[in-house]
Amino acid sequence: MAGIICGSGHAGRASRPLPRTARLVLATAACLSVFAGVAHGQAYPVKPIRIIVPFAPGGATDILGRLVAQKLTEGLGQQAIVENRAGGGTIIGTDIVAKSPADGYTLLMTSTSTVTNPSLLRKLPFDTLRDFAAVTQLVSSPNVLAIHPSLPVKSVRELIALARAKPDQIAFGSGGNGTSTHLGGEILPLMAGVRMVHVPYKGAGPATIALISGEISWQLVAILSAVPHIRSGRLRAIAVSSAQRASILPDVPPVAETLPGFEASPWTGVSAPAGTPKEVISRLQQVIAKGYTATETRERLTQDGNEVVVSTPEQFEVFFRAQMEKWAKVIKDAGIRLE
Repeated sequence: MAGIICGSGHAGRASRPLPRTARLVLATAACLSVFAGVAHGQAYPVKPIRIIVPFAPGGATDILGRLVAQKLTEGLGQQAIVENRAGGGTIIGTDIVAKSPADGYTLLMTSTSTVTNPSLLRKLPFDTLRDFAAVTQLVSSPNVLAIHPSLPVKSVRELIALARAKPDQIAFGSGGNGTSTHLGGEILPLMAGVRMVHVPYKGAGPATIALISGEISWQLVAILSAVPHIRSGRLRAIAVSSAQRASILPDVPPVAETLPGFEASPWTGVSAPAGTPKEVISRLQQVIAKGYTATETRERLTQDGNEVVVSTPEQFEVFFRAQMEKWAKVIKDAGIRLE
């Protein structure tokens, strides 16, 4: 403390000297004020940014997260690093971000799982609405409603008619209980008023193999995974899960043309801890938007079956809350619970 020289502690030559303790307190306060001013004046970011991906490496969310890291590194001049923290159905990674400082240096890759977990699980170590701030939705990734060629239907209307004629006999598969392909699959019979049987598998890959082999009748499959099988004739595409037609399968109608209001496309976005300064969130969104909407990047994402969204923080907040309400109702109506 004796080395502090930011202030003398004297009002002038004629002033009576202050006690040593008072001089130290005033000097320390003056130094802290200067340091705070310097820190406040520094342009964000001044250190690396970490992006928490609550999934294992190699999946769609991880790939999109690494693209975000690349664009932030290029646009902000500071290294952005992806950190995979898988486990607990995305809960482990999500909790890390919920409890991180709200300074813009820790971000979360959010997805459909982020908004369905509160309804699927009885207790979470964070509050999904209260503990996060929206940055941007990145993409929507429509699934394709694919059927085994032996099924005598060529449209959603014919699939519904068959299920009505054979209640509890038409089986659809998914990558597991509570996954986006399961929840999306549950919407169709709920909206159509028919009964079908759900068969969960240990991952989307095994479920697709089961569909190709004829173990199940239909499944919502990631477009990029389904296209080779559709082109080879091993699967038949009768609809897409998005509200509009997908760029990669322009001749396949959306389910919504038969069931108005149907929409069940997985999505990916970026969030930050609640309380992150608005100017920081705005800066992050602007850099990500510029990177994701660049012509070459957009074309690559579209070829991979994504529809680029890149919303504002305000738009993403509205979308996020609407998704929580939507899936909460589906989960309740379908009686789904993971614990």
